[in-house]
Amino acid sequence: MSSPRTTPTSPGSPRPTPSPDGPSPEGLRARLLAFRVMAYVTGVFLLLLVTSMVLEYGFGNDLLSWSAYAHGWLYMVYLVTVLLLGTAVRWTPGRMVLVMLAGTIPLMSFVAERRVTRRIGRR
Repeated sequence: MSSPRTTPTSPGSPRPTPSPDGPSPEGLRARLLAFRVMAYVTGVFLLLLVTSMVLEYGFGNDLLSWSAYAHGWLYMVYLVTVLLLGTAVRWTPGRMVLVMLAGTIPLMSFVAERRVTRRIGRR
């Protein structure tokens, strides 16, 4: 007994063709929103990490030592969102690397988020 061919991955089913113009406006909006959220979250956790380092090395207080792990994992998610957005809007690899590095400099992810949002909003 065989099942009907109704799933998009079954042999013989039509395959969706990617648009040569990139993602749909809704898809681009979703990628931009994910990038914006992760830029803010990464920036806040980087500031928390800097505060943690000042507390630990300046005052011997390791109250916020967990923030290093949190920032590391969140930064990886930030990198993925930059990659997804950058490929959608066809950034050069250099631009993608610069936006990715913005998550490693305190306050720079906020600046990068603003510039990227303005630039993509003009499209």
